[in-house]
Amino acid sequence: MEEQVGALWHRLITRLADETHPEAAVELKSLQRPLGIYFRALGGDPALQIELADATAYARRRNWLQRIAGSAEKIELAWRDQRSLRLPPRIAWFASSALNTDLYYWLAALATGADGRQQDWLSANQQLSIQALLRFPGLLPRYHRLAEAHLAQRPDPASLKADEAAVEQAIRQALQQPGTVAQLPPSKRAPFPVPLWLHPHPPRPPGQDAPADTEPPPPSGQNRELEDMSRRQTERVDEPKGGRGLITIRMENILTIGEFLKVDRDAEDEEDLDQAEAAARDLDKISVARSKQRAAASLKFDLDLPSAAEDDLVLSEGLLLPEWDWRKQALQDNHCHIQELQADVTEVLALPGHLQATAKRLRHQFQALAPARTWERGRPDGDEVDIDSYLRFCSDRAAGIQASADRLCRQITSGARDLSCLLMADLSLSTDTYVNNDYRVIDVIRDSLFLFAECLTATGDPHALYGFSSRKRDPIRIHQIKDFAETSLGLVRGRIQQIKPGYYTRLGAAIRYANRQLEPRPEGRRLLLVLTDGKPNDLDQYEGRYGIEDTRQAIFEARRAGLEPFCVTIDRKANDYLPYLFGSSGFVVIRQPSELPKQLPLLYARLTV
Repeated sequence: MEEQVGALWHRLITRLADETHPEAAVELKSLQRPLGIYFRALGGDPALQIELADATAYARRRNWLQRIAGSAEKIELAWRDQRSLRLPPRIAWFASSALNTDLYYWLAALATGADGRQQDWLSANQQLSIQALLRFPGLLPRYHRLAEAHLAQRPDPASLKADEAAVEQAIRQALQQPGTVAQLPPSKRAPFPVPLWLHPHPPRPPGQDAPADTEPPPPSGQNRELEDMSRRQTERVDEPKGGRGLITIRMENILTIGEFLKVDRDAEDEEDLDQAEAAARDLDKISVARSKQRAAASLKFDLDLPSAAEDDLVLSEGLLLPEWDWRKQALQDNHCHIQELQADVTEVLALPGHLQATAKRLRHQFQALAPARTWERGRPDGDEVDIDSYLRFCSDRAAGIQASADRLCRQITSGARDLSCLLMADLSLSTDTYVNNDYRVIDVIRDSLFLFAECLTATGDPHALYGFSSRKRDPIRIHQIKDFAETSLGLVRGRIQQIKPGYYTRLGAAIRYANRQLEPRPEGRRLLLVLTDGKPNDLDQYEGRYGIEDTRQAIFEARRAGLEPFCVTIDRKANDYLPYLFGSSGFVVIRQPSELPKQLPLLYARLTV
């Protein structure tokens, strides 16, 4: 009974203390796609993605209801960093859902002029407001509606202490006439938040100048949904003291969660880890300490490294490739180390039974694309007389028309598609995830390569098949499945059967390697197909903006060399970043991964006919 009363009281006091309007709330997930288009259409950085903003501590004055309820200690405001535009997961500031929607669009427009650097909050937001209204005059009525509604919500300066009232008056003036306030008067408390402006102190990773794109990749097999994209601040601290007995525990710490959890242990209790993960979601800052206690055993190994007996044969380890550093706007020469490998296959492998019917149907379709043998008529010489030309000549002579007798032969010739294709398949660790109860992503990619090889062999188009994965910049593993000179389809099938999930996705290096293979080809059209299940990432700084920009630069290099890059992906979130990389018509998203084996050959046919 006491618990029920307590729960009812909590809900009541929380609802009474809430200054927002939940009934008119607008969710970011319902506007994420149109906001992204809107932000880029206004000139926003096309490499930025729209992600969720964390709730951060905000030390403003709270009323007595909020203090009783323990609410309003955190707030969700928008900000921009070098990787993303961070917007609140939901906006309920106003009683009208139309105004809350307007606020999302205003914040997106405001952020087009921001550069992600820490600046004076008041001056920067006034300047951004002026820039947005000058560049886009149509936003002026929307801004006036938002400012008028927000000013009605702000506290009355007459009800505040002198220093806080002076700050409130300055903010009101800055909202009504941006650019007229140079700085805020000093005050002991933070002012009432301004949802029309960007965050005064956005969360930063350790080191203020550090880029915000170095967070580790998500575990394989997990897709980061919008609700899971929030980032936490971190700090390195000293190891917590232990072994001193309960008498040293401060009583106020009993009510807090345990921030420290040993993660370098031999056996992991999943229940403990689940509890730790749930606790971490409630922390603004996660503290990391290095334990000085020696491990009981000194055995150290990398589970990711296959033994030499189980690994593919190393063909070459001497190729070095550059990489683009977008911060310096320069190529780093010899930055990536390429390791070329090939599966040790000696036996000819037949096509798997579950693909034979599909392969037979596709082969018939693709044989129609093969260069046809045609007769070239009206030649001065050739294999035989061209009957049509000869009868026309005789008819003209009989009618008294002067006719030439020098083009009365015909000769059979073979057409040519003048096309070559290289397919580069992503074999990263994420391909070990399941797409349904029976198949993993790697199984789908394997079947796709089987059918793709069958179809291109039927057309006679020169083609090559490669796979890749990486573990930082050394090594980037390139698996040679079929080069342009390979003729044995049975051996190619054997190598396809041997592919398995690797490490990470350093896509820029893989594209540059493919460029080097395609550049010497004599064909007029050289198609580079990239098959992937996710965005570029690796263990180092390649995760985030760095990897996106390097991949984009590699694609530019391919196009300058006359190649035609095209991406095929099963990533549901590919529309967030692939238009920036490959262009609006340079990629396709396969919504059902299980359909990829059938769709890939048909897509190739549409691209090359």
